[in-house]
Amino acid sequence: MKKSSFVAMILGTVSTVLFALGMCMALLPEWDSFNEGIIFGAIGLVLCLITLLIWRKMENKAPIKINGKSVLFTVFAVLGALVLGLGMCFCMVWENIVIGTIIGLVGIVMLLSLIPITKGIK
Repeated sequence: MKKSSFVAMILGTVSTVLFALGMCMALLPEWDSFNEGIIFGAIGLVLCLITLLIWRKMENKAPIKINGKSVLFTVFAVLGALVLGLGMCFCMVWENIVIGTIIGLVGIVMLLSLIPITKGIK
């Protein structure tokens, strides 16, 4: 394993755990720690971005260029994740299995379509 991959794995794991813990703290009313959860989640997101920058620097990759195409792909990915989450909410929270499954499958298809959209089909 390369040093850059190991560092990215460790930092990525720490940032993901902080983000997940923060979201649990914020969204579970039994824990009664909404404000602290938002802080933990924000720290996790910032650490995730720092991890990306550190990994790209260690791999000698060019900085990420922000253009309309990358913004559009990012918005599409976020929408796909939200649609998948909405389908899960329909199934688990609102107990509407059929509609939730259909919406969840649409979200999965959206996320899977990101691969051919970004990489292309050869």
